[in-house]
Amino acid sequence: MVNKRLLIGLLVLFTAIELTWVKPLIAALPPGNAVKDPYAILRNALPIEQKELRDIQHNLENTSDLVRGSRWPAVSKAVSSSQFRLSNGKQNILESIPINQKDKAEAIINELKISFAKLSELSSGKNKLSFIEERRFSLQRIGDLEALVVGDQFPYEIPKEFDNLPRLLGRATISIATNKGNMKAIIDGYNAPLTAGSFIDLALKGFYDGLPINRAEEFFVLQTGDPKGAETGYVDPETNEERHVPLEIRTPTKAQTIYNHTFEELGLYTEIPVLPFSSPGALGWSHSASSLDDGSSQFFFFLYDAELNPAGRNLIDGNNAAFGYVIEGNEILNKLDVNDQILSIKVEYGKDRLKQHA
Repeated sequence: MVNKRLLIGLLVLFTAIELTWVKPLIAALPPGNAVKDPYAILRNALPIEQKELRDIQHNLENTSDLVRGSRWPAVSKAVSSSQFRLSNGKQNILESIPINQKDKAEAIINELKISFAKLSELSSGKNKLSFIEERRFSLQRIGDLEALVVGDQFPYEIPKEFDNLPRLLGRATISIATNKGNMKAIIDGYNAPLTAGSFIDLALKGFYDGLPINRAEEFFVLQTGDPKGAETGYVDPETNEERHVPLEIRTPTKAQTIYNHTFEELGLYTEIPVLPFSSPGALGWSHSASSLDDGSSQFFFFLYDAELNPAGRNLIDGNNAAFGYVIEGNEILNKLDVNDQILSIKVEYGKDRLKQHA
């Protein structure tokens, strides 16, 4: 424990956090408790304003502390409230969903009614483990329902200066095979369309297949994507030039996505991005020491550790772009080291949302 506390102090005071090829990063230290569950982050990052669904979602999420404290009467009350809100708000929910998705939405709502009934029984029986598992299912289906609200219309404007870059207009699910095991991740093109688009484009090209982990720091990061040879990024065979992707970060307080500026440069010292580095296996995009807009192919997995990176107080938010989260197989990250290998990255869902340019 002494060694770990010493490491914490060294990281905070002296480490030049190099999530670029050579660039030290300066920390913004936002206050508060960050959300660590990748599913919860992704739900909250959806660009929707559907009050009934958001209320149900947050109502269920807020039972976490109640369950840990075995405050079962309060848990039962929260479940009953969710049941009432779903029944009472069903019409408004369906009206917010595109007509071609209403049947799917109806089916999910019916699933949720059954799941909420199970949650009610489990809370009455004080069955903690089963309640947590069923609540996880309910929240995932709420997330699926919220995703239907977004529809096919991309909600944000991408600056025309980036018209030549690939963009992911929505979300994609990927599988990552390594020599130590497999993972699954969700890539978020809503909040990082250019970063996610470049990543998915390279994954579909097989660019990452066979590349080693070229940087590994315990409790911190695993980085890959450095191609074999002299290049440090992806060279477009048509132009023979390295593709460059701008630093791209969305924040809840700004209407437009922030491009090529760090939070420190903008004075946003207490800001938390829509896609924060607060979950183990957050995927981040690397850029060089000389510029914020020359990220090309290298990316990293953030190895969140509660003691080394207190919730909401890491040294990466606002300096690098997060563009997705590992949702299965996080334990594999702790097994990987330098010269372990990415065997393949496959796009399982969402490849149709990739556009090669504007």
